[in-house]
This record gives sequence, structure tokens and C-alpha cells, in this order.
Amino acid sequence: MDEQAARAALAEAARRTVALGLNRGAEGNVSLRWDEGFLITPSGLPNDSLQAGQMVYMDLEGGWQGPLKPSSEWRIHRDLYRARAEAGAIVHAHSPYAVSLACLRRPIPAFHYMVAAAGGHDIPCAAYATFGTEALSANVLAALAGRRACLMANHGQVALGRTLDEALRLAEIVEELAAQYWRARLLGEPVLLTDAEMAAVLARFADYGQPRT
Repeated sequence: MDEQAARAALAEAARRTVALGLNRGAEGNVSLRWDEGFLITPSGLPNDSLQAGQMVYMDLEGGWQGPLKPSSEWRIHRDLYRARAEAGAIVHAHSPYAVSLACLRRPIPAFHYMVAAAGGHDIPCAAYATFGTEALSANVLAALAGRRACLMANHGQVALGRTLDEALRLAEIVEELAAQYWRARLLGEPVLLTDAEMAAVLARFADYGQPRT
């Protein structure tokens, strides 16, 4: 897609995070790999009214263009695009149930087979660091080793995908799983799937759904 189409798609994705209940106000951020860098939502502006012209282009060295500042979490996006060639889009959300578990600094364990949607046997929780810092970015990258999503201690969640739709859908799944795990723990301790059971799920997920184009 050309730059204007990419900007429009990113602004729409940011608005969708609000419609899907993943973010409120100016919480969270979304980015899309484009050209030699990436486009990212701006700092401090409400997601539900963002427009194409407000998206900020950044290079992979951390420089940006335009009158608006990029999201304060741009380092996470920049570092993930550098480290993960398969990442085409990234969603960072402050979704309620993911935040609740993140504030307990708990990962989401293999209580349900859909945990494998994040790429492994659990959804880890990255160690805490101040928002917008290199330390937080490093912690998130470490938690995402072998994964496509993680929680962020006392903060929120991050999900990546090949496309904006894929990253958004994974962020939705993480929030759904966080809510289900939270509810299950109200009744008792969930029975976790074994490593062998999760390995079988991951093998099935390798060719699940329609062929990729």
C-alpha cells in the first residue's frame, strides 16, 4: 500500500482498539511497518478520533518526521521491528483484564489451549520498568522470545502480527484469555494443560485455518 493508505489503515486500527475495548482515551499505541521504518500513533491524543495525517513516521534509528511526537512507547515498536523480521504490525493495549493480571505480575499459563495463539505454552509477563524507557523495551523483548504476545508488569499487553488485523486479533485473544483465567481463578485453581498437550496444540496451529497468501 502507499503511504496514505498505510496511514489510514493505522488510524483505523487505533480507533478499533477503543471499539474493541482494548484501550480508552490516549492509552496504548499501534504501529505498522512501512518503507524503511514504521508508522506509529502519536503521543497523548485520543485513539478514537485519530486520523491518517496524525500518524508519525519513524526510522529504525529513532528519528521521526512531522509536527507530532510519536507515542512514548516507540522504543518497544522500534526494537521489535529490528529484532523480529516477521513483525508487520504491533498493538500495545491497556485492556482491563490483561492489566489486572499484569498488576499481579502473573503470566497467563496453559489453562486453555488458545494460549498457544501467542506462540508458546504460556503468555509471559515482562518485568517492570518505567514506561517509555529502554529498560522497558528490553524487558518486553526478553518476554517475547519465542512468543507473539506478552503482558507488561503493572502496565498492559503487547501483541505483534504480520498485519494490523492479525496483531489486533491477537490482542483481543490475549484480553479474552486474561478475562477467562481471572474468572476461573474466582472458582478455584484452573487445571493446566501439560507441556505435551500444549505441544500438540502448537503443532495443530501450524497449519490451522486457511492457507496464507
